[in-house]
Amino acid sequence: MAVGRIPVLVGPTAVGKTAVALALAAHWPLEVISADSRQVYRRLDIGTAKPTRKEQARVPHHGVDILDPGHRFSAGRWAAAASAWIEIVQARQRLPVVVGGTGLYVRALMDGLFREPALDATRRKGLERYLADLTPAELVRWASRLDAEYAGGGRQRALRCIEMALMTGYPLTHWQRAAREGRRFEPWYVVLSVPRPILHQRIERRAVEMVQRGLIEEVAAVLAEGHAAHAPGLDGIGVKEAVEYLHGARARDSVAEAITISTRQYAKRQETWFRHQLDGEVLRLDATRPPTELAAEIAAHWSKT
Repeated sequence: MAVGRIPVLVGPTAVGKTAVALALAAHWPLEVISADSRQVYRRLDIGTAKPTRKEQARVPHHGVDILDPGHRFSAGRWAAAASAWIEIVQARQRLPVVVGGTGLYVRALMDGLFREPALDATRRKGLERYLADLTPAELVRWASRLDAEYAGGGRQRALRCIEMALMTGYPLTHWQRAAREGRRFEPWYVVLSVPRPILHQRIERRAVEMVQRGLIEEVAAVLAEGHAAHAPGLDGIGVKEAVEYLHGARARDSVAEAITISTRQYAKRQETWFRHQLDGEVLRLDATRPPTELAAEIAAHWSKT
């Protein structure tokens, strides 16, 4: 069983979490537990801003490239997998460092594991086919009616709420309360942030680079495998805009701008989440400084606590 304090490095997208995690390898014998709901999908490397193969060879990463774009990976499933990865890393006498910006993943691991009740596979597939035709607004409306405590979270979150309520007779929040286990370790949070104008510049630069590096071609190759445009792995920011272009819903020269706008909005929500939702010890750092400098400060604080 995983025990003890574990560093959890979080912050908005494009703030530089990966670079800092890699720099920490100069101070700790670490392995990264990726808390990113987009990087779990295979073959979407550019669209999900994954660490490169060279970076992953330098520092082992868990939670990257673990399922195909046609499958969903809930926060509860991720938390169960992450707990196992943490135990594996600790058994090797190395330090697991959780790194990512998906707040629901962090919360699932922090608050305990959601044990999903058994669901009939045939009924589940039938429900998925029906729900696939509903608009995001319709999904949110249904989720809100079926679960009075539904707090939003996008298409996949709404689908999850509807599925659990209709197939079990109880809302998702009921199962989360009833099945929650105690925290298995003590998180030590490090929150990276930069002034919003700088973050916006980084987001815009990354969006442009994604398209230049072959984002659209990468997504086209995944679609050619037979995955639906609304598949779970294809509805994330960056990938979604490429899908829209490939289906004639936007011009190619608008893809980078659309990604920039959506990412800025998402980053704002992330900043709000990490400002209000973290319990326990939190170290907040200005990430305008070089990753090596930030890593040294993080390591120094860690040794004192």
